[in-house]
Amino acid sequence: MSTTLSAPALLKKPLRARDRHFADRFSFGYNKALQTAVEDAGGGRAWFERQLRYESVKDKAADATKGWYPNMWYSPATLFKRSYHDVYPAWELMNDLGRWTMMRRILSNRQLHEMMVDFWSNSLQVAIGDDRAWPFRIAYDAMIRKHALGRFDDMLVDAITHPAMGLWLDNATSSRYAPNENLGREVLELYSVGVDAGYTQKDVESSAKLLTGYRVDIYAETKPGVYDGVNVLYYKDWHWKGKLKIFGFKTPNKDRDGRKETAKYLRYLAHHPATADRMCRRLAVRFVHDEPSKDLIRTMTKAWTRSGTDIKATLQAMVGHPEFASSAGEKVRKPLEDLLATVRALEIKPLKPRNPDNYGNDFATSIFWRAYSLGQTPYDWPQPNGHPEDNLPWSSAGRALNSFGMHRSLAAWYHPDHPKKDNRVQVPRIDSWLPHLPNKFGTVVNHVSGELLGLPANAKTKRAVSERTGIKLDKVVTADDMSESVVTQILMSLLGSPTHMTR
Repeated sequence: MSTTLSAPALLKKPLRARDRHFADRFSFGYNKALQTAVEDAGGGRAWFERQLRYESVKDKAADATKGWYPNMWYSPATLFKRSYHDVYPAWELMNDLGRWTMMRRILSNRQLHEMMVDFWSNSLQVAIGDDRAWPFRIAYDAMIRKHALGRFDDMLVDAITHPAMGLWLDNATSSRYAPNENLGREVLELYSVGVDAGYTQKDVESSAKLLTGYRVDIYAETKPGVYDGVNVLYYKDWHWKGKLKIFGFKTPNKDRDGRKETAKYLRYLAHHPATADRMCRRLAVRFVHDEPSKDLIRTMTKAWTRSGTDIKATLQAMVGHPEFASSAGEKVRKPLEDLLATVRALEIKPLKPRNPDNYGNDFATSIFWRAYSLGQTPYDWPQPNGHPEDNLPWSSAGRALNSFGMHRSLAAWYHPDHPKKDNRVQVPRIDSWLPHLPNKFGTVVNHVSGELLGLPANAKTKRAVSERTGIKLDKVVTADDMSESVVTQILMSLLGSPTHMTR
């Protein structure tokens, strides 16, 4: 089913700049529901604080999407068997995880939580396409969601000992007979203190030894040590036993069961000043700007340390610093962020796919492949370092041209299929963006910008729209002048403006 929606109500006035700044930084894009949520909360900071308590925010539409992808919710062992026996292939299952993630980001009222799930998934990256870790990748996502606004030390312990991470970085085959250094190195280099912290090769080797013993049994439905439906196995005979010193952490490591000492080690790393600096800097680059000051990082690391690695407290310290308020518009949206923000701005409402085993041209499938064509789908970064959080890698001419093409496709509804076809989505009528006509073209552009982006168009953007359409801003236009092609060009121009392309 595809339907068109009636004309949306015109906003009385835009959000105040400081309120809009919170909405831009901690959501996947503006839409009218977001504006209403910010206003109902009493402003941007109040909305942010409410979002930190995400479990109290009703999220009916996003929660319903779990039922859209029924093939995702089996145990890892069953997922593996279904793929092995050609019931439901691994690649389609991982695409489902990507689709479901995108649908949640589009529809969720818990926008800050979704942003933090994305941030920590990238910071503790397990590639969605890994040919060994995939049966556990959905469970890994659930683990990240559980901790995304909790404590980093809890998340680090659960992430590093998770079967998905063990398979991704070879710890599942590491033993006292032949310790594999891959995860032992990356937990220092990427997931905690960082490559510049000063650890040594001996620290890496000792880290790998302490992490031995964790195994994965993909065929087992139930085993001792089940964690959130995932088999976390530990083979005591495979654990390296003996004294270890790792970057200041000391352990007698006397027991064949090294799990307690492993947890102590990971918590030590989570609380280390170098980890505080690295993770706070990464947060600041994502949510403030690319070159955070020493004072901002110092403010954040104090909150991190005093709170025991509490993520909420660290975010509160970040937004309370003057540098956050002065950074509006300084972050470039990544391709996937741009796509999601475009769907939200255009008030496109995905509907449940018709057949969970054959999605066809349903919107949730089509939009996933559009993300693929842009070069970024959820969790697809192939390396353990996660994709860059700074602007430069996402600011090339080629990237911009790809985004402009995507804006045109969605604004004109060239792809996915035209709404007259049955592609399971609701879209506004093309004329619903317009004010009462006749009216001056400049007024029309301002109105459409307010409806689409929640802000009036600035002079530069108005000139760009005028040049693109060939219509002078002071011309009085009628309904006959505002063809589908002209309205589409207005929408495309606004979506290609810095107002939309940055956050």
